[in-house]
Amino acid sequence: MTQAFSELSLAEPLARAIAEMGFSAMTPIQAQAIPVVLQGRDVMGAAQTGTGKTAAFSLPLLQRMLKHENASTSPARHPVRALVLLPTRELADQVAQQIAMYAKHTQLRSTVVFGGIDMKPQTLELKKGVEILVATPGRLLDHIEAKNCVLNQVEYVVLDEADRMLDIGFLPDLQRILSYLPKQRTTLLFSATFSPEIKRLAGSYLQDPVTIEVARSNATASTIEQHFYRVDEDDKRQALKQLLREKGIKQAFVFLNSKLGCARMARALERDGLNAAALHGDKSQDERLKALDAFKKGEVELLICTDVAARGLDIKDVPAVFNLDIPFNAEDYVHRIGRTGRAGASGIAISFVSAKDARLLAEVEKLIGKKAEVEPIELEADRRRFGGSPGRQNDGQRVWHDQQARVELRGERPQRQARAPRAPADPFFDRPYEPALSSGSKPDWDGKAQSATTRGVSPYIKSRKKVAALFLAPTPVPAAESTESGAEPAA
Repeated sequence: MTQAFSELSLAEPLARAIAEMGFSAMTPIQAQAIPVVLQGRDVMGAAQTGTGKTAAFSLPLLQRMLKHENASTSPARHPVRALVLLPTRELADQVAQQIAMYAKHTQLRSTVVFGGIDMKPQTLELKKGVEILVATPGRLLDHIEAKNCVLNQVEYVVLDEADRMLDIGFLPDLQRILSYLPKQRTTLLFSATFSPEIKRLAGSYLQDPVTIEVARSNATASTIEQHFYRVDEDDKRQALKQLLREKGIKQAFVFLNSKLGCARMARALERDGLNAAALHGDKSQDERLKALDAFKKGEVELLICTDVAARGLDIKDVPAVFNLDIPFNAEDYVHRIGRTGRAGASGIAISFVSAKDARLLAEVEKLIGKKAEVEPIELEADRRRFGGSPGRQNDGQRVWHDQQARVELRGERPQRQARAPRAPADPFFDRPYEPALSSGSKPDWDGKAQSATTRGVSPYIKSRKKVAALFLAPTPVPAAESTESGAEPAA
């Protein structure tokens, strides 16, 4: 039996905001978590994706902090009292928007800080004073080191997508942030997946926590129809286009494991005439937010993304999710397909399995507790490449079962196509080599060199240029003539 928000006795500003957002009945995680958080207890909450975990911690925190609201403009009257940490920038921005909508009729201030954009506007907001701070760990540490915010009055800490926040990649930053917080605080952990290791680690940060699990741990939503198709690596794009056309899917998430593969797939689909956008970690934050906003507005049909978009993004009425690559971490599969079938709506999740994905698929099956029925898919013929064959069936092993292959499997000898007649060859190129000179003759250049040698002057040495002399040398006078003229001989 569902419970209504009116049964919680929330403050009038919060109840009015909930009514304006169109919410009346609580989801199971909200019905169980909100009363516990209102009592000030630590909570470890696990629920399926798309079940309203953000409201499960936002509403009780706002209710408990209403005693601190004031209209003062002094930043000292608005210290940070609630800290919400999330792993991705897009999710942080989304949660901050939802908290602002719940608190719009109160005087509580909230803001969000995340990387990829300029720190100055964020610094100005922090200097004004905020009660609720939504942040990603890296940028929050930047502001702490720059002394833009003080966390010594924090009363509530929320780790959304807690399994990723406690992962080895975020854990050092998280431990540094928690060292700035008071020891006495309320800590809330929420996620769709909790491994036993993460549960043990989370226990070290909680004080006598209440564990809330509204479904089997790591379970997928029952409203999501899951399909697995065996597709070779080189044919995933063709299979994607064919399934989009056959099932009439107008909008979908398409997940890949690598940023490079994500970018290449987006460009290839755009060349094929589909309206696609890429979302991955190498994109600037402005590009990521624009792509996500265009997808929310329906301007983009396919959002080609890595696991940066797998967690927490709440986009209504997305009918399908495609896993072109089986994720390396089985928990990410649950989060990926959770982008569809949200808030009780139906959805379809399609995964392509190649020969190299056997181990990854086995891990997914173990996590969700279901056996994946991998189906072959018959791809439509590409007549320009394969000569108009009626159809080819792919088994993921780089083997195509088409009409030609079936003929060979039956042992029949396929008919050979007649070759076109060769053009007549020029007989000149078939003649043997014939030297142009007789054995005793010499080439012209050899004769010229020999004649030049007989003259004693090389033909490669230029002759000296004759230049007219300005002054002629005196003509020598014979000795007899000089004696007759009476000239004395020189001593």
